[in-house]
Amino acid sequence: MKRIFLLSLLFIAFIQVIQAQAVAEISFVTEKYNFGEIEEGPKVTHDFKFINTGEAPLLLTNVKASCGCTTPSWPKEPILPGEEGIILVTYNTAKRPGSFNKSITITSNSATPTKVIYINGEVKAAPEEETMPIKQPLMMAPSN
Repeated sequence: MKRIFLLSLLFIAFIQVIQAQAVAEISFVTEKYNFGEIEEGPKVTHDFKFINTGEAPLLLTNVKASCGCTTPSWPKEPILPGEEGIILVTYNTAKRPGSFNKSITITSNSATPTKVIYINGEVKAAPEEETMPIKQPLMMAPSN
């Protein structure tokens, strides 16, 4: 009886050790994306695809962009081992002509808990509108 009890305790301890070693691992298809030349004004987006190559569920606890012009969106539910997910990154080009290089920091329960992905590109300035000046009446003009 004692022997069965000891064996079951050893088996439970063994299972717990195996489960403790199981860890999530985030692997991206690409970690950098270049938008190239884009027009000023609209928002542009890119999907960063990733897979959980680990053996435990992956949970993204925070995804933060380097500035307010870049907005990330990510799955809030756990990504099971072997499953894929997407981090959608949106860059607002309005009033931001010139080149840009932004980083997005991902915090998770992965074996590598912090990962950084990047976007870059060149925003072409929108052409300025040409308008006719409005002719104002002269204050000192002689009246007829």
